[in-house]
Amino acid sequence: MSGRDLFCQPRRLGRGAALTFVFAGVLVAGAATGSLPGTGRPDTVDASRTAASPSGRHDEVARAAAEAMAAGKSPTEAAERAVSRSGDRWGAVYSQGEYEEFQEALDGRYTGVGLWARRERDGRIEVTRVSGGSPAAEAGLRPGDRLRSVDGHKVDGRPVTDVVSLLRGDATDAPAGTTVTLGVERGTRAWTLTLRRARLSTDSVTVRTLPGGVTVIRITAFTKGVGDKVRGAVRRAPADAGVVLDLRGNSGGLVTEAVDTASVFLDGGLVATYDVDGAQRALHAAPGGDTTRPLVAVVDGGTMSAAELLTGALKDRGRAVVVGSRTFGKGSVQMPSRLPDGSVAELTVGHYRTPSGRGVDGTGITPDLEADGEALKRAATVLTGLGDTT
Repeated sequence: MSGRDLFCQPRRLGRGAALTFVFAGVLVAGAATGSLPGTGRPDTVDASRTAASPSGRHDEVARAAAEAMAAGKSPTEAAERAVSRSGDRWGAVYSQGEYEEFQEALDGRYTGVGLWARRERDGRIEVTRVSGGSPAAEAGLRPGDRLRSVDGHKVDGRPVTDVVSLLRGDATDAPAGTTVTLGVERGTRAWTLTLRRARLSTDSVTVRTLPGGVTVIRITAFTKGVGDKVRGAVRRAPADAGVVLDLRGNSGGLVTEAVDTASVFLDGGLVATYDVDGAQRALHAAPGGDTTRPLVAVVDGGTMSAAELLTGALKDRGRAVVVGSRTFGKGSVQMPSRLPDGSVAELTVGHYRTPSGRGVDGTGITPDLEADGEALKRAATVLTGLGDTT
């Protein structure tokens, strides 16, 4: 299983809720739901074109919540039952507090300890990155360490999303300043340590240079400002250097930022089409991007949603060679609506397609060149060839 950033996953992850925010930037028009720009939800791509009446399922969920509230019962629980009955794989209900945390994560802020991790094939949970200056970094944790337990709960074999929930203290709505106890293993050494959760900011874009001058831009999530950071990184790269766009483990984010990132490498044109309740919409890149610099996108099974949208656009438009393994295959569109008690339901209302008209949901994107552990090395080799032909 590929790594996922631990900061960006909301609660109730067992039903795939972690992915529902991906199209929020497109769909929050609020015309029908009265929700969401005013509550801190991400900006729309084009409010005049994305406003759409909510699906019938939104009406059903809202009605269930209202009836429960009138009967003195929990509207959130009633809404969750209605979502479950709908069979919507990506549908989710968030409390008002959870939703606010959600927005903070998309803004690049979160409460946690600063760990990234993945589950290995044998079920082990391995730390893949430690955020500088975080509680985890100050405690001496480092990539390659193995997490054995969180607050006494053994984590071997658990989905990474469950581990995320334990680290964040989601079950108790743990705020910054609360503690979490980790069982850690490094080689033959095993120990326990207690960390204090803190308010942290994320760096969703990191840049490094490989031997030979190749610039690697890694995007771990499409939080606010990612497009501008990628644009700046490309402008700072040597004029004759190729770029590797590393999207491995990127579970999505704001579509506005994915489109803005596509605009760095495209001179206008189609990025994706999507439907909302049968109405067709389109996303376009801004003009003026760098269309000549050699570009390779590296992906894997953890490349999801908005990251797949970007990959599909670059691949279909002939702008990048895609290297790695098949992407996750999450191409559905969710629309949020506010419920009577302030909670928010997000339900699937449509699907997006790449510029060539291919659907992604359930199938993912097949790379041009398959590569696993040596994906970056393969990408650099490909860039050499691209540079020779440009």
